[in-house]
Amino acid sequence: MTDLATRYGELRPLVFSVAYRLLGSVAEAEDVAQEAFLRMHREADRIDSAEAFAVTVTTRLAIDQLRSARVRRERYVGTWLPEPLLTGGADTDPAARAETAETLSTAFLVVLESLSPTERAVFLLREVFQYDYGQVASIVGKSSTNCRQILARARAHIDARRPRFEVSPARREALAERFFAACRDGDLAGLERLLADDVVFYGDGGGKAPAVSKPVSGRVRVARFVLGLMRQAAANGLRVEEVPVNGQPGARVLDGDGEVLAVLSLQVADGQIQTLHNVLNPDKLRHLRGR
Repeated sequence: MTDLATRYGELRPLVFSVAYRLLGSVAEAEDVAQEAFLRMHREADRIDSAEAFAVTVTTRLAIDQLRSARVRRERYVGTWLPEPLLTGGADTDPAARAETAETLSTAFLVVLESLSPTERAVFLLREVFQYDYGQVASIVGKSSTNCRQILARARAHIDARRPRFEVSPARREALAERFFAACRDGDLAGLERLLADDVVFYGDGGGKAPAVSKPVSGRVRVARFVLGLMRQAAANGLRVEEVPVNGQPGARVLDGDGEVLAVLSLQVADGQIQTLHNVLNPDKLRHLRGR
């Protein structure tokens, strides 16, 4: 029992990373990770490889979750965004095994939403977690040939929609600092210079918090909209704190009691901000309470 618990502790970051990228939900990923542990405990005597067992169970549970979630998301009020994951400082534990910031980003997870559950699993297992085709086939219950075909379809779909990212973390962070400085100073012209011509702002309130019902697009409109939000935050005594979000620059908005009311992430490429994602749905911020 002790050895199994120790092994699971070692595998948990990997299990969470797989589940979170598949589900886009911290809460659901935690539940799936816990269920994988329980099954490992029940079947300990029959497990040859703890990692293979854990990743297989996690992937299959997540695929089942995705199939049921697709119906709920079709009825979702407004724009659906994944639950934000804070990836800096004390918040790094759940994503300790997150290999690349790009495949953890909000923008990339949104693209993954357009894949079927099986396509999503095959793509992530092969492209992100580097399992060979035999392992992927065993995990998803398909043949290796079928997995190659599934991956080819998924790659084509992803390549056509893959968001661009700033390859230099230093440049990305410097631009984010300038963005938040312009927001604090109310510098409209300075903010506009940081935004791409076709920049888009997405808000996710889920019908439970005030958010834009449709994306806001265009440099001028987005700059004015963001400054308006910052003025409202200041007028209501809210604090905007810069934090890494899903491996990208971002911020969380805190009330007077330190509770998280919103999480904003920035997608930076070619020296400009291309996309902003703002999550306000309180159901998607529960895991950040008290942090």
